[in-house]
Amino acid sequence: TALMMEGLLSACYHVCPNYTNFQFDTSFMYMIAGLCMLKLYQKRHPDINASAYTAYASLAAVIFFSVLGVVFGKDNLVFWIVFSIIHVVATLLLSTQLYYMGRWKLDTGIFRRIIYVVYTDCIRQCSGPTYVDRMVLLVMGNIVNWSLATYGLIMRPSDFASYLLAIGICNLLLYFAFYIIMKKTPAESREHNRDCILLDFFDHHDVWHFLSSTALFGSFLILLTLDNDLDTVQRDKICVF
Repeated sequence: TALMMEGLLSACYHVCPNYTNFQFDTSFMYMIAGLCMLKLYQKRHPDINASAYTAYASLAAVIFFSVLGVVFGKDNLVFWIVFSIIHVVATLLLSTQLYYMGRWKLDTGIFRRIIYVVYTDCIRQCSGPTYVDRMVLLVMGNIVNWSLATYGLIMRPSDFASYLLAIGICNLLLYFAFYIIMKKTPAESREHNRDCILLDFFDHHDVWHFLSSTALFGSFLILLTLDNDLDTVQRDKICVF
């Protein structure tokens, strides 16, 4: 449904493309990115996944901020400060919820509990995280989101819809990459190892990737420049075959 609506609203935007209408082209892109992340998370956590009400309410809030950004976001420092604070706080709260697998309630006492855990685990008695892989993902996610929030606050990009879409796509790609990496165990990875044939480091499959990527790049260049000689030829003089 999201894909069909994206096609419909994209068509509406391209009838009369302008800055105000661009939000129609991106609205369901936010939906697609959010639903893809929820689906990936649901595959491994079916018992603690967000309910449909929470998920669609969150997506509605994203689209609401998208509209506010398009209407009021141009060079409006107050809007960017408020949005960046909400972005960072939401990232921290979601990270806490993901790390503790839904065992922490998102209520008014969550900030007190976060401060207590930081004090007991990081200051009074420094101990490593219980779930290292999950912590690595969340640290990377926070770095990416804080960087995007800082960029938005400093640069205040004029195209807020694209900026918000970049946040969604970056988070989706980050979680998708993490999911693929965690799905492949070290034992499974070692089974695919072969003798190194290049620089005592790369095996034949690595070399195949190097060569195939170069070939793909060259193929696209050929397609791009194949008819450059016809740029100055009149259309009725071009041979059709």
